[in-house]
Amino acid sequence: MRRNLICSPFLAGAPLLAGALLLAGALLRAAGVCAADAPSGAFVLHPAQVWSADGKAAHAGWSVVVQDGRILAVGADGSVPTPTGAHRIDLPGTTLLPGLMDIHSHLFLHPYNEKLWNDQVLTEPVAYRTLRAARQAQATLLAGFTVLRDLGTEGADYADVSLKQAIEDGLYPGPHLYVATRAIVATGTYGPLPRGFRPDICCTPQGAQEASGVPEVIKAVREQAGRGADWIKVYADYRWGPGGSAQPTFTQEELNALVMAAHTSGRPVAAHATTVEGMRRAILAGVDTIEHGFDGTEELFRMMAARGIAYLPTLTAQEAYAQYFEHYVPGGGASNELIENSARAFRLALKSGVTIGCGSDVGVFAHGTNYRELEWMVRDGMTPVQALLAATAVDARILRKDGELGQIKPGLAADLIAVPGDPLQSIAAVEHVSFVMKGGVIYKQP
Repeated sequence: MRRNLICSPFLAGAPLLAGALLLAGALLRAAGVCAADAPSGAFVLHPAQVWSADGKAAHAGWSVVVQDGRILAVGADGSVPTPTGAHRIDLPGTTLLPGLMDIHSHLFLHPYNEKLWNDQVLTEPVAYRTLRAARQAQATLLAGFTVLRDLGTEGADYADVSLKQAIEDGLYPGPHLYVATRAIVATGTYGPLPRGFRPDICCTPQGAQEASGVPEVIKAVREQAGRGADWIKVYADYRWGPGGSAQPTFTQEELNALVMAAHTSGRPVAAHATTVEGMRRAILAGVDTIEHGFDGTEELFRMMAARGIAYLPTLTAQEAYAQYFEHYVPGGGASNELIENSARAFRLALKSGVTIGCGSDVGVFAHGTNYRELEWMVRDGMTPVQALLAATAVDARILRKDGELGQIKPGLAADLIAVPGDPLQSIAAVEHVSFVMKGGVIYKQP
């Protein structure tokens, strides 16, 4: 197996983060992970079949030609132009797919059964979390996920911008990243909650940027955009009510101003929203995606469909929460309210015609197992083809990158993976990715 790493200097980000990432690069170089060892240039890929994510069936006996990081040609074996000196790669018994995408991720978190969220935010230094995030990005790429939208560093400030730049500079392997930096929360509503500490302790790290009132939310959007956010994330509700109940956070006026400021900057908005009222306010404000939506109603999902607001259901996160905190045992036969509620919302969204993408909330559970979200989507009512489309062409459209990513067709980026058998019949095939190419560079092959 050969994996690519372009050994180039890292010039972006704060000195501390730069040092951490340089150390990560040095460790990977010491392990022999370097682009100089990997084939580059032109390739002709010969799988058993090609599924191009265009809504059609897979094509047996097709080849894909890659040159200079992009797809040059796709078609029946022997009918496609082949550049002189192209490397031939045989992938027998596999289906070639576009690289998968997970557009609700948290690279700066790791599973809560390893360490609780509060403890990660309060006790793990940003440099340590950045090193871990780099390792987790590599695991994600090798699992066949070539694109992530990372929705908040959860107390690690703007480290995602540096991580994104380091990957783009070829310092070490990782997916294409679209980042949201700190995310925006209403003052006093997110964690670590101030009521957990003495009143005279005022400087604990916060999981997101706090704001109150129209001027402050506009300022927060502008600050995050200026720091390099690709998306603006807002928490339209959270567990700050009596007894930890989920309640709306921002007023309608505040949300309207936030979305207007983000859209004025050319950036879309992702809204964490689980309650009926939180979802309603976010929809009326004109956000671009709703994350979670577990209490969504048919009326709300129809509003989303009518307004072109996409839905990222994060089904796997509910399974993880149930396992960690409610003694749920997968396959044990007992039902669980969290899982049942997320399945109910997902089916309503599917029935209502909402655009549904693949977003798992990975970080709550282990990075590199993002495929679990596709399996849950099939379990809860999608066909394997619908789930694969959600994780490829649909996610690309949500990201506004459908002219660059998400399908196998000439001119698009050569982000390609191979899995055994036929994932259009059995979605479990995505657990076993044997070949990964990103931007025309091979990171994993049989």
